[in-house]
Amino acid sequence: MVDIKALLEYNAKVRRRYFDVLCKLRWEEVTKNREASFGSMRNIFLHTLGCVDYWLDFLQNQKLYSREEYDTYTSCERIRSYLEQVENRMQTYLASLGEKDLRKTYTAEDDSHKPVVVTAEDVLIHLFEEEVHHRGELIALMWQMNVEPPLMSWKGL
Repeated sequence: MVDIKALLEYNAKVRRRYFDVLCKLRWEEVTKNREASFGSMRNIFLHTLGCVDYWLDFLQNQKLYSREEYDTYTSCERIRSYLEQVENRMQTYLASLGEKDLRKTYTAEDDSHKPVVVTAEDVLIHLFEEEVHHRGELIALMWQMNVEPPLMSWKGL
């Protein structure tokens, strides 16, 4: 069985590789509306970070996440600052997480706004899946630009 902590640590390493590729592109290419789920590659990347931030608030019963408009991120350095903030939050959370904590239950809302009981592990798996979904989107957009996406080998990271 895969350890969710190891999976999320792997995900963070891959996220960094994608960030590095995005930062090597011209800013106009990163912010160009490509008619994808959140328009541009910048926005897709920021959406995934925002999801992590939002669900960490949920799991920790905090209100630290305050969604900024994507257009306020006007450089890779600005995104890097948010990336580091989110990654530090996740690392701190995972370091404190025990087996019992993974089974802790929470009440969330489903897409129909009905209450649903989830565990911390459910939320963390959802976070992984959400990012993988949007990473696939970034891969397709990069291929359309003839840009090679970074390698994601599990053992190579």
